[in-house]
Amino acid sequence: MSKLARRGSQRRSESGKMLDKVTMTSRTARGNFSHIYKNLFTFILICLPCKFCQAEKMYVDVKTLDLLVDETRLFKFIQIGEYNETLSVTAQIQHPDIVQFVPSTINIPAVEQPNTTAELAYDICAYGRSPGHSEVTFSASPTDVVKLDSIFMRITVMHSKAIYVISYIMGWIYFVAWSVSFYPQIYINFKRKSVVGLNFDFLALNVMGFTMYSLFNCGLFFSKEIQTEYFSRHPRGLNPVQLNDVFFSLHAVFATIITIIQCVIYEREDQRVSMTGRGILTVFVGVVIVTASLSAASILEWLDFLYYCSYIKLSITLIKYIPQAYMNYKRKSTVGWSIGNIFLDFVGGFLSILQMTLNAYNYNDWVSFFGDATKFGLGLFSLVFDIFFILQHYVFYRDARYILLPGTSYAPDNEDDEGFDDHEPSEPYQGAPA
Repeated sequence: MSKLARRGSQRRSESGKMLDKVTMTSRTARGNFSHIYKNLFTFILICLPCKFCQAEKMYVDVKTLDLLVDETRLFKFIQIGEYNETLSVTAQIQHPDIVQFVPSTINIPAVEQPNTTAELAYDICAYGRSPGHSEVTFSASPTDVVKLDSIFMRITVMHSKAIYVISYIMGWIYFVAWSVSFYPQIYINFKRKSVVGLNFDFLALNVMGFTMYSLFNCGLFFSKEIQTEYFSRHPRGLNPVQLNDVFFSLHAVFATIITIIQCVIYEREDQRVSMTGRGILTVFVGVVIVTASLSAASILEWLDFLYYCSYIKLSITLIKYIPQAYMNYKRKSTVGWSIGNIFLDFVGGFLSILQMTLNAYNYNDWVSFFGDATKFGLGLFSLVFDIFFILQHYVFYRDARYILLPGTSYAPDNEDDEGFDDHEPSEPYQGAPA
């Protein structure tokens, strides 16, 4: 029995060794096959035409281009990286009657071994055919190789460079005129030590309007989140707010607050914001609170909140002059209301509309001139009120430049608008040059 047991044990041991050899051989084979598969897969990836070995980037070296009619200008279409198949890149011009590209199609040859760091530049000539604005995008064929949706240009073709310069100068002149227009009123209040004749509804509406305007400008100029929202809606648009817009609106709030402080410290009689004015301001404040709350709750976008602020500003511009004009009518006098403010506002409004007219001619863009009814209408509306105030001051109430407070026994008759004569009134005299 012991011999048989030993023989059985030896056979089982030999069988186990053979099984181990078979298992090791199987594992080795699987490992070899796995290695072969990996090498084969790598070989296939290298040898097959690879559309993913494409250019890292394509772009144009200018985003905006200003041309005169019949003027040509070179720019470059730049390709970083190479392709292993032929591509055709075509310029899609919005208005071919305004600008022409030569060539309008770029043929990019295939390369057997693409270099992903190679940089190639192609010259394109832009020719201005007629005045106007045109956007240009680019597309590639085959379309499944590369997407060029992010590449676009703005082309402006103009009649005259001189008109462009004049328009630019006008823009700065009316910017300065509007910015300075707050100070004649501040100076008159300081000189008189009185704000009698200045309507408080006008001031309240003004500070509300310019605060809304400042919120709109600062939000779009400083907030990256709001800018992202804006460009997601207008992928090829420009930020409508510039630094001078931010400065003007904040400066307007500052100057209006200075005037309001004068109303607190100087003689004002029984003047106050009317119930009508308070009601209007309450409605506007309610709109701001509701829209801000909806934006904070992510029901509205913050960009939409800023748009509501701009609508409030536009509404205030339409109505803010009415209280002052009505007050002058009731008093039959413009005393206490600065005509210097009106002259500067008139100059700014007139130059603004003149600039729009020159630009419409220079770019043959009368559609935008009449299509932007808000800007044109508000500018014209402000000019009408400025003219009305000038008529009130110099025609309707020219003989009432100075007024007497109750109990005043004397008022000078023959003096200019710059000050008083040598006589002293027997009672405190509230008249002053307007």
